Amino acid sequence: MEQRRSLLKAAAVGGVAMVLPAAQVAQAQGNPKEARPQEGDRFVLSEGDKKGAAVKLDDLKPGGPPVTVFPQDAKDGTVRDGSRLNQVLMVRLDESQLKNDTKSRAAQGVVAYSAVCTHTGCDGLSWDAGKAMFKCPCHETEFDATDGARVVAGPAPRRLPALPLKIVEGYVTAAGAFTSRAGVIQT
Repeated sequence: MEQRRSLLKAAAVGGVAMVLPAAQVAQAQGNPKEARPQEGDRFVLSEGDKKGAAVKLDDLKPGGPPVTVFPQDAKDGTVRDGSRLNQVLMVRLDESQLKNDTKSRAAQGVVAYSAVCTHTGCDGLSWDAGKAMFKCPCHETEFDATDGARVVAGPAPRRLPALPLKIVEGYVTAAGAFTSRAGVIQT
């Protein structure tokens, strides 16, 4: 009986693997490094001299430049860097520039968006401080950071998913999950 139960469990997990993309399979199997950002997560720098350092409000200069970060589970310290879809662009803007929906998700002017373009999944978006826009290096889609990363130019079919934020004890913290699925959505 136990052997049959193990076989059925393995078949169920295998069936899930055939239907879901790899990142979702990892979440279904409980891989905490691949779980998307969640309420309460802090953020750590993903690159540079201070890689792994927690992001505080004072670390973000008004107007940018943006930083690329990964969420970190506040309970056990796991950095959720097991999926490129967890990369987050974070930038601090003048609150008076933010549109209503964007302002409601921001924390003292800090906004956060998926760092993966919704067109073909490129990352490494550049920053135009004068326009407060992210620009994809692959096909030049521009996303307005003051207006929920709305597509202003280029082929991306939808805005970058936003991540609601709050400040807790000086640290930038997730106030919820992405507003939509990160990355490219196959139709």
